[in-house]
Amino acid sequence: MTDSAPQPELLAALGRTMRGLSALFWGLPLALVVCFQTAKGEWLRPLNVFPPLVVTGLLYYGLCLLGRFQKQERVWIRALDRAKLFALVNVGLSPFIFWSGRMPKNTFYESMVELFMISGLLLLFSLNPVLWRLAAMLPDETLRDDTRLFTRINCGLLAFILCVELVSLALRQINTLPSFVILFIEVVEHSGQWILLILILLPISMTMALIWKAKEVILSSVFGPEA
Repeated sequence: MTDSAPQPELLAALGRTMRGLSALFWGLPLALVVCFQTAKGEWLRPLNVFPPLVVTGLLYYGLCLLGRFQKQERVWIRALDRAKLFALVNVGLSPFIFWSGRMPKNTFYESMVELFMISGLLLLFSLNPVLWRLAAMLPDETLRDDTRLFTRINCGLLAFILCVELVSLALRQINTLPSFVILFIEVVEHSGQWILLILILLPISMTMALIWKAKEVILSSVFGPEA
């Protein structure tokens, strides 16, 4: 971190960064649980579209708070802007999760939910370079090494999940397909969301671990190793 900024300004920026990381840390699992429960469960139905709106908005808010840190670093800001774009798209598409659950046969709502899932994967994918750039600006070599390793693993897993989802969507648009391909599509349609949920748990958990480590480094750099 640079010493050129006045101490109060630097402390304020670090405080916002801590709040942003906390919002992302709690927002990721909440968004997964709330959006899945809104789509498949009944507990959140009385709250209408507000639960998915709130949790996706929390992720966008966290990224906006991170943008107050090291504004002069262009590579960092570009990575952050990409993640904010996908987070904002998720906020806009999140009401369709509720509407699709109420009207499951509506093809437009189903398409919007599929677009939301793709945008969510892209958000998680773009969040890893954000954490990589953040770690590069923090005074901890171990954090930088861990972030470099785990972001590569995360991006590989997310790219695989995204490719499977896109291939499945593309195959559904073709009318004449071999029987084994039709069987594959039927399996994806019936259990695809559960499979996606299981596959995405690993990159989410690794991303949360990196966020937590970044918070610890910031706390240590501000308050000392005993914080």
